[in-house]
Amino acid sequence: MDSYRKTAIIVGVLFIAATVTSAVGGLLIASVILAPEDLANVSENENQVIVGVLLELTWAASAVGITVLMFPILKKHNEGLALGYVGARIFEGFIATIGAIGALLLISLSQEFVKAVAPDATYFQALTALLLAARDWAWWVGPMLVFALSALIFNYLLYQSKLIPRWLSGWGFIGGALLLAEGLVGMFDLTISAFLSAPIAVQEMVLAAWLIVKGFNPSAIA
Repeated sequence: MDSYRKTAIIVGVLFIAATVTSAVGGLLIASVILAPEDLANVSENENQVIVGVLLELTWAASAVGITVLMFPILKKHNEGLALGYVGARIFEGFIATIGAIGALLLISLSQEFVKAVAPDATYFQALTALLLAARDWAWWVGPMLVFALSALIFNYLLYQSKLIPRWLSGWGFIGGALLLAEGLVGMFDLTISAFLSAPIAVQEMVLAAWLIVKGFNPSAIA
């Protein structure tokens, strides 16, 4: 098995890992605390939150791993855009890590709330609301806007290089544009269909399966 075939398989696995860990990790954390009033639940479900944080950190590492493996291939076609893709995904991983740290801070805050003899509910709820808002903004900036930009760059490079079928990279480019629109509108607290994120989510799973089963186009590699 040549090195490019191995790279394709690993990248496909990392795409699946990034999607699964980001979704499951976020759900585990969100199911524990949905509002500032739920602060006491965090210390009671500390292990669940920690597992969610570890999954979110795995997502961040997977995103960076994809860029490390893809950069040597993509730079042969457009080094400037390839560097832009690396920078965007590293920044996405950084933002995801900040969101994960916010969840760990919620654990510490919850423990202090439970230990307090006569806790000031207003004070603790304000701090909780601040940490939850930080996680929300991290979500809009990282997985929405920055990831959408990286998806546009990545799929444009794939389309240009013909490393995968153009229908697949074209699908990803359109999906990235829709996600970017959803992120921009959502940041201004406007209503927009959450289904706009579905095309890129499905495309990434199809792309992952393609890379694992088929790999890169040999003629494009040559």
